[in-house]
Amino acid sequence: MKIPSVQTMISELIAIPSVSCVNPAQDQSNQAVVERLATWCNDLGFNCEILPVPDHPGKFNLIATLGTGKDGLVLAGHTDTVPYDAGRWQHDPFRLTEADNRLYGLGTADMKGFFALALAAISSGIHLAQPLTILATADEECTMSGARALLAAGQPQARYAVIGEPTGLRPVRMHKGIFMEAIHLRGQSGHSSDPSLGNNALEGMYQVVGDLIKWRKQLQAAHINPLFQVPVPTMNLGHIHGGDNPNRICGECELHIDLRPLPGMDVGELRTKLRQRVQHILEDSGLEIEFVPLFEGIPAMETPAQADIVQVAQDLTKHTAGAVAFGTEAPFLKALGMETIILGPGDIEQAHQPDEFIALDRLQPMMDILRQLIQHYCVCPR
Repeated sequence: MKIPSVQTMISELIAIPSVSCVNPAQDQSNQAVVERLATWCNDLGFNCEILPVPDHPGKFNLIATLGTGKDGLVLAGHTDTVPYDAGRWQHDPFRLTEADNRLYGLGTADMKGFFALALAAISSGIHLAQPLTILATADEECTMSGARALLAAGQPQARYAVIGEPTGLRPVRMHKGIFMEAIHLRGQSGHSSDPSLGNNALEGMYQVVGDLIKWRKQLQAAHINPLFQVPVPTMNLGHIHGGDNPNRICGECELHIDLRPLPGMDVGELRTKLRQRVQHILEDSGLEIEFVPLFEGIPAMETPAQADIVQVAQDLTKHTAGAVAFGTEAPFLKALGMETIILGPGDIEQAHQPDEFIALDRLQPMMDILRQLIQHYCVCPR
């Protein structure tokens, strides 16, 4: 059975809202997107499994496999989008609009468009020596619960993987990790005329901020990777709130941070070190300290430059594999045993922006690259 055209598939996928958001009022199911993809995969002869994500109602993964074997190739992506800025789009985010040699719509670049190109790259009646898998995940934009569930289940199994995140048709073999943490201090409020009546949580947080900036400088002096545009780990102090009135001693204060380590830096060790430093600097303060993980985090990812998938991708794209600061599901696929790269047709500059788009002249080159990857790893594997 014939599947729809590329533009028709992109149009149908973006017409189905599948927003992931930490705010439950905005969070949506991705079930309808997964089911639409499964219909097209079934039409191409794939064996499809739609898997509920444990403890995340309304969230589903799709594993669609064509052929059998122990190696093969996975073409992977996430089915969710971020929320959109209502009133700031010139085009309807849920209606595919062609203009200025671009396709506009929420998810065109990041990254529903990739699924349409992957399916279109599969030749009718193709005979595979090794399996080809289409992997569509849930909730990448918030918790990565879909990828975590797959890792816990030990599937899918393959030797190579390409994640179609927006990279401008340039292969990426490294990205930074990330975790987010809240630090909450509780002191004692009181009348500001007499400091002895209370314990100022805001002043305690002042000490914490100073120590974190000192630690950031130490991390950046010790860890440098020139392949990244920002070659050092970053720590962003992104939110702080404390107290309620200038004539009251501040009883509570909270700080939110975002830390993005380089490959080779362990997220778990960094979180432990963060907590130890805060506890040490406030050891004699009398303040209560609570740490809340805002995002459990993902590790940094690196696939060696000499890996086969990197070499093949470089040959096909004529670009040296690079590094990016944003995170992906690649660490989870790597943990499942796959050589993994990130390679997609969109641009990260368009992701998470009003009037997100993918350029029309990126579609055919991406399909050509995918066809050659399928040929190399599934039809005529080494």
